[in-house]
Amino acid sequence: MKKGTLRKVFTSVTSIAVLGSLMLPGMSQPASADRGVVDLWKSIKPLTTIASAMNTGAHPDDEHSAMLAYLSIGRGVNTSSIIANRGEGGQNEIGSELGNALGIIRSRELQEASKITNVTLGMLSEQIDDPIFDFGFSKSPDETLEKWGDSVVYERLIRKIRELRPDVVIPAFLNEESTHGHHRAINVITVRAYKDAADPKVFPEHMKKGLQPWQIKKMYVPANEKDYNVAVPVGDYDEIYGASYVQLGEESRFMHKSQGMGRHVEEGSSFNYYKLNSSAKSVKETDFFDGIAFTFEDLAKEIEAKGKDQKVIKDLRNLNKDADEVVKAYPVFADVAREVQEMKADVEAAISDVKASTLDASVKTDLLYRLQVKEDQLNKAGLEATSMVVKVKPETSEIVAGQTVKMTVTVYNGGKSNLKNIQLQLNVPEGWTAKAAGTTKFDQLSYNQTVSAAYEVQIPQNAAEFQVYQPSVVSADVMYQLEGVSGKIRVTPTTQVAVLPAFAMSLSPDATVLNTLKTEEPLPVKVTVRNYSPGAAKTSVALNVPQGWTVTPASQELSFAAKGETKPLTFQVKAPAGTAVGKYTVAAAATSGSVTSKENVQVIEYPHIGRTYLIQPAELKIQALDLQVPTGLKVGYVSSGFDNIDKYLTQFGVNVTQLDTKAIQSADLSQYDTIVLGIRAYGFRPELLSSNQRLLSYVENGGNLVVQYHKPEDKWKPELAPYPITIGTPLIKWRVTDENSKVTMLAPDHPIFTTPNKITAEDWNNWIQDRSAYNPSVWGKEYTELISNGDAGEKEFTGTFLSAKYGKGTYTYSSLVWYREIPNLVPGSIRLFVNMISLKQ
Repeated sequence: MKKGTLRKVFTSVTSIAVLGSLMLPGMSQPASADRGVVDLWKSIKPLTTIASAMNTGAHPDDEHSAMLAYLSIGRGVNTSSIIANRGEGGQNEIGSELGNALGIIRSRELQEASKITNVTLGMLSEQIDDPIFDFGFSKSPDETLEKWGDSVVYERLIRKIRELRPDVVIPAFLNEESTHGHHRAINVITVRAYKDAADPKVFPEHMKKGLQPWQIKKMYVPANEKDYNVAVPVGDYDEIYGASYVQLGEESRFMHKSQGMGRHVEEGSSFNYYKLNSSAKSVKETDFFDGIAFTFEDLAKEIEAKGKDQKVIKDLRNLNKDADEVVKAYPVFADVAREVQEMKADVEAAISDVKASTLDASVKTDLLYRLQVKEDQLNKAGLEATSMVVKVKPETSEIVAGQTVKMTVTVYNGGKSNLKNIQLQLNVPEGWTAKAAGTTKFDQLSYNQTVSAAYEVQIPQNAAEFQVYQPSVVSADVMYQLEGVSGKIRVTPTTQVAVLPAFAMSLSPDATVLNTLKTEEPLPVKVTVRNYSPGAAKTSVALNVPQGWTVTPASQELSFAAKGETKPLTFQVKAPAGTAVGKYTVAAAATSGSVTSKENVQVIEYPHIGRTYLIQPAELKIQALDLQVPTGLKVGYVSSGFDNIDKYLTQFGVNVTQLDTKAIQSADLSQYDTIVLGIRAYGFRPELLSSNQRLLSYVENGGNLVVQYHKPEDKWKPELAPYPITIGTPLIKWRVTDENSKVTMLAPDHPIFTTPNKITAEDWNNWIQDRSAYNPSVWGKEYTELISNGDAGEKEFTGTFLSAKYGKGTYTYSSLVWYREIPNLVPGSIRLFVNMISLKQ
């Protein structure tokens, strides 16, 4: 095993209790040499403790990864991470996906990160377009809870607490003014939930569903080395994992690739600090679990102090001994497997004894929950110790309603334990049928042997389409016996089984503008159709347009020879003269017999998260607006990879050229009327730093250079601009989050506000998510301050939009969030951006 690194892989197998908590079905990973012994240790370490902890956060990557690694895979604590939203409002450092598609990527990354630290993951956001969404930066917990719906997010958090019953809860952030409003909101409701989760009058409907109130024993909040109760030694080095816990935590953070997370940390002592916020017990703090039962022996002593139920006390002490025996047997797989089965038998006996005991109802509920968790952990440990490899293999993972497919469940025994009474069962949704083609029961399974069961699965015509945040629609249960004790494992396919529309249609463009000054020009609409039907198929494709609009041709026929084949069609859509400014929709439909498909299937696939899908209506969004664009305007665009504004400029009638490294370094820049740098371009296009003088010379000789916002860490330096511009810090203070905030044009006669489009107060209406980010705090007197704007109750910024003459040309720096506004076809942002890139004309 390599020092300082965890090269770990997890099978798609998970215990039944944990399966339901995952956001998305698991993805397969390639095998790794150290997989067996490390996975075995990771599975048996939790058997030694009955303690539990929960970390709450707002977004994917908010988890305290080093602390979670220490608790979960270091000490074996049953650890959970509860995250509110899916990061839909953030930026994407690996692709162009934004919004819901980005939320899917970040959710998958979070799931893979949680696997590394063996953490149970829970999401408060439950579906696409959920009320609990990432609406962008917020400065206020009150605004956040208002937008999410206080009662909605609070009910879901209380439900998670009552489901997982953590002894210790740790919100990831403090409720401080310098902190993101989403982070503050999670702190607020987590602190509030400390008491309310134990109150049966709070969300009493939970009890009707079998969830009992739960009193968290302690709550900690982040602290520093000057004022803390517990110092978590995350720098401790674990010889089995070959890394410290902070290094293991960073391994998980590297999975958040869309956010550029993960860092390399040297070996050495380090700590995370936490302060006790609330406690149900008065104890002196040195550890999260001081004064809290940590082992079965601790539980036995608590019950013994009550002077009754000796049988249960004996059971708990037996389990404490069992756990020690399992650990002593490591790393001999067969010995561990035997000890695991013995402990499982004792857990089953304890469950029976607790049910028959005279313990108080609340104590019974608590013991039965902890014993059920242990049974699930033992099932997983049994899987690792027996070296079973269990798979569900569909003949195809992309299916359509009405289709019949074959699926096979296989079990391979890679260990020395002789398994008996093997039973295989394929699980499918209600309404589906799974008919076994042969036997599903086997007397035994010895080393290096495989058994399998084949099923014919019929998907009904009314089958629900794929829902990305729901658990896998297909799973398999494997039952077996070892040492006379039963074991049960649930598995899901290594590739997601997705019910997709028979025909998926992608419209290009998927969003565009209609210039009401040129309604005589038709809009070309390309429809790319993919056949997901099994085999050859035919369909008729048509566009539904707004009343009074026309489309040519009315419909087109397509024939496909095979599944997966794609074919393009082109339609001409024409709006009537006098079309009013506003929003319009063109929708596609593919009809084949009695089946009509109206969706687009966006395939989302990256090596670290596998493949998944976002199914959305196959539509073209059209914004009609009055837009003047100078004839022949030629723009060079330097993309950072974070935006696709250049695509929209082309739709507006601008001649746009993407500038690559060679062009920036050596091309004749004077051929462009304007050069635009995408957001944070200096941080992701290193050639810009060495070529910055070329850009300034381009301006000095008469060019128009537009620079969109940067962070200081994007290698921005004040002297990159012709006259210094310093970005304000802390960054959280230098942004405007209210998209409806009042904007004052400080230089209304400036060409940016007059030519070729006259900008009025109405152009600042209907913006989305934010106004600006990372505003400058200091700038040269040579700049014209174009606008003032700020959030309510705060001092307004005047450096958001700066423009200056430099030599014969113009340099403009803007912190307005163009990359969100323009793809969402905000009219004022489009008109203003066209003016900004037209300054040379």
